[in-house]
Amino acid sequence: MANARLTSHFVPHQPEDSLVSPRNAAHRLDDDAVLAGLGYKPVLARRMGPFGNFAISFNVISILSGCMTLYGFGLNTGGPAVIMWGWAGVGLMVLLLGMSLAEVTSVYPASGGLYYMANRLGGPWWAWVTGWLNLLGLLGAIAGIDYGAALFTGAFASLQWGFTPTPEKTMMIFAAILLLHAVLNVLGVRLVNFLNGVSVWWHLVGVAVIVGTLTLAPVQHRSVDFVFTHFNNGTGFSNGLYVTALGLLLAQYTFCGYDASSHLSEETTQAQISAPKGIVRSIWVSWIAGFILLAGLTFAIQDYAGTQSSATGVPPAQIFLDVLGPTSAKGLLLIVIVAQLFCGNAETAAASRMVFAFSRDEGIPFASTWRKVSTRTKTPVRAVWLSAGAALVLALPSLYSPTAYAAVTAINVIGITPAYAIPVYLRLRAGDKFQPGPWNLGRWSKPVGWTAVAWVIFVTVLFCLPQVSPITTDSFNYAGVALLAVLVLAWVLWLTRGRRHYKIPTLGSTAEHTALAEDVV
Repeated sequence: MANARLTSHFVPHQPEDSLVSPRNAAHRLDDDAVLAGLGYKPVLARRMGPFGNFAISFNVISILSGCMTLYGFGLNTGGPAVIMWGWAGVGLMVLLLGMSLAEVTSVYPASGGLYYMANRLGGPWWAWVTGWLNLLGLLGAIAGIDYGAALFTGAFASLQWGFTPTPEKTMMIFAAILLLHAVLNVLGVRLVNFLNGVSVWWHLVGVAVIVGTLTLAPVQHRSVDFVFTHFNNGTGFSNGLYVTALGLLLAQYTFCGYDASSHLSEETTQAQISAPKGIVRSIWVSWIAGFILLAGLTFAIQDYAGTQSSATGVPPAQIFLDVLGPTSAKGLLLIVIVAQLFCGNAETAAASRMVFAFSRDEGIPFASTWRKVSTRTKTPVRAVWLSAGAALVLALPSLYSPTAYAAVTAINVIGITPAYAIPVYLRLRAGDKFQPGPWNLGRWSKPVGWTAVAWVIFVTVLFCLPQVSPITTDSFNYAGVALLAVLVLAWVLWLTRGRRHYKIPTLGSTAEHTALAEDVV
């Protein structure tokens, strides 16, 4: 591959421990110069604009995936009151966290995302832990999203053809979906960008169609009082406050993945502005649209107990059936399935860029293999295949245990959520040494940041607590085990490999650029 020439706006070398952004006011939006100032040679195709960057995070959040997949959990854990008010409250906290993360992204728009920020602000060990939390969370997200899509596809096939969605058949559908997403991603970021654009409108129009159809259907609808005040506790715990807290998982799980804007920043134009805006916009648009979707579903519930125990295995599908009958229900179900497929494709793109970046900095075993970039598509093809393969492995236990899917969800939430807070905390710890980028919160940076960090600590503890009583092998919450496993894995890999090999390049250094040239195939 021909070496990419550094622009004339290249920023001179700065000390390794500097917290100063490697850019100046005149050239802060010269993307290749900014990336070179961060120590990296541009090797990915920069073909994504501001809308595309927003779209990648919006599609990973995917209200038609998260809200639908966990709606049954919400009905059991607090019911409508917690679903609606929990969405409103969690959405606000996530918006604050996203704004704080966006501020740091504006200074460090690199594919490494969270771990790269943590390294610049806190050092290698902070970065190593952040990287592995983020990586396992992203891979868990692919598994959770695509397996959820497989469950919904099985429900549709059951309605349409009498298909029986056994664990083995669901796993085959899941593997086919992973293969589809891997193929779409290796074809290049231009296609991914196009599909993300289509997906945004599919989600927004899909929500409008679903809510409009359920609202206008000639059936009895629930009252406002029911939708916003009815509390249901099917957990086995007697403490209503505890159950309410558990019910926040529906919203917190859905509001994951907005770091995708950061991971795709090396493929985005005007990344110091576009990536932060992509994070924040994806959250508030999802917040509003998700509230409308959840309200539409909840107003349309005909039989609460029947919805919870639906033979389809998917409570929203039962609402569609009860309100509209099988023909229209299948149409709405197809809207959800296509949205989930879009979501999984976007998540595969985000995870593969994380694999590429972490490999580029020697953070993953066999790094020289996974950081290869195609000369034709400028895409990290091998990182794409590793991401899809790892997601398949994570979901394989679902063949044998009904709780395995919940465990995969736990890996996603418990990995990504703490990783979001680490760069924010380190930025706050740096104080005035941190020089904000062109997108920043100004005087609101510290109060917003500390509120966001406190929220992450709260939900991290919360999601490690038991969710069902009595506690058995099947009902055990594996989130705490997943968190401990990731931390132990990170520690072992640090001792055996990381402290000797892992290293991000010096700010403004070109020494590492030459070595990257051989990683393009």
